[in-house]
Amino acid sequence: MSSKFMKSAAVLGTATLASLLLVACGSKTADKPAESGSSEAKEITLYVEDQYKAYAETVAKAYKEQSGTTVNIKSGDQLGGLDKLSLDNQSGQAADVMMAPYDRVGSLGSDGQLSEVKLSDGAKTEDTTKSLVTAADGKVYGAPAVIESLVMYYNKDLVKDAPKTFADLENLAKDSKYAFAGEDGKTSAFLADWTNFYYAYGLLAGNGAYVFGQNGKDPKDIGLANDGSIAGINYAKSWYEKWPKGMQDGTAAGNLIQTQFQEGKTAAIIDGPWKAQALKDAKVNYGVATIPTLPNGKEYAAFGGGKAWIIPSSTKNLEGAQKFVDFLVSTEQQKAFYDATNEIPANTEARSYAEGKNDELTTAVIKQFKNAQPIPNISQMSAVWEPAANMLFDTVSGQKDAKTAANDAVTLIKETIKQKFGE
Repeated sequence: MSSKFMKSAAVLGTATLASLLLVACGSKTADKPAESGSSEAKEITLYVEDQYKAYAETVAKAYKEQSGTTVNIKSGDQLGGLDKLSLDNQSGQAADVMMAPYDRVGSLGSDGQLSEVKLSDGAKTEDTTKSLVTAADGKVYGAPAVIESLVMYYNKDLVKDAPKTFADLENLAKDSKYAFAGEDGKTSAFLADWTNFYYAYGLLAGNGAYVFGQNGKDPKDIGLANDGSIAGINYAKSWYEKWPKGMQDGTAAGNLIQTQFQEGKTAAIIDGPWKAQALKDAKVNYGVATIPTLPNGKEYAAFGGGKAWIIPSSTKNLEGAQKFVDFLVSTEQQKAFYDATNEIPANTEARSYAEGKNDELTTAVIKQFKNAQPIPNISQMSAVWEPAANMLFDTVSGQKDAKTAANDAVTLIKETIKQKFGE
């Protein structure tokens, strides 16, 4: 899967994030505003990431045939477009329709960079995807396009069936064939990058933690130091006591995990749909499944993410842009987008179509998304990533106990929000 939305700049650094976030900007060509009761401007501009250009050309042709409207396609850099959106809106150079990751939709909308979007009945949204495009004030600033969630990859040459519970993974860790060379008593049977908050969140949330209250919209209610969070952090620590020392290195752990899995030294890992291509290229005989059930019997509640179609605030053809967005999120076009990209449709009818293809990755993402929690899309989320990552690292490395680390993280998050947002 080519889309790679998964973390924040606070965790990854801008250079890496640039390759992960799908964003957009573009050139404005519609020169007439839509007038109520008159024919709208028959030209709009669509900006997409380079990898979607072939699909965009196909959908532009289909839309021209249906509506008579010409869709001018621009493509280019992911992150750069989002960084330029404010300036492009001011200069009138923004596209009419673009794509953006869900975690930016609410903040861009609240900052005045996006037009409100009406979700048509044909979009076939559900509660999680609706929340992902809804800002804290209840306004909708995008139409859901794609869903993503973490999943489990397992090596079919090492385990016959996908592990169903974390108890299964703990039993694998007792098998000497997964002993990590050079470090006595350490295992690589199962690996997950749990000093990265994006990856660890499902473990915490499955125990009752949450980032912000009211489905991620209330920054005054932070649930990262409650009993559930502490239980999840301590469970992560129990694995770090079994894992190689290198797993504590936030910059290198991801490579260690991938290398161990590709070399047949690890039976199962947690990662996103964006990892599939590298594993295919490495010719790993892998399977994909939902993440095993937690020790408390609950599901791993990873962040639900993905991307939405958005309309910049400076469009001169809001009516035309809205109609084109309605077309893009229709069941027919969402099926076409899946066929072209293998990315999971947000439209529930098209999602069922995708699931019917019996593709392991598609099926696992869809099932896991049912237990996902919407990734907060309010601006205050930017204050969470680094303190939350430090909370995890400080605990698993033994520098602090989980309760102290969690309380310290929440204190810092609150202070940062107050400084940056005055709340």
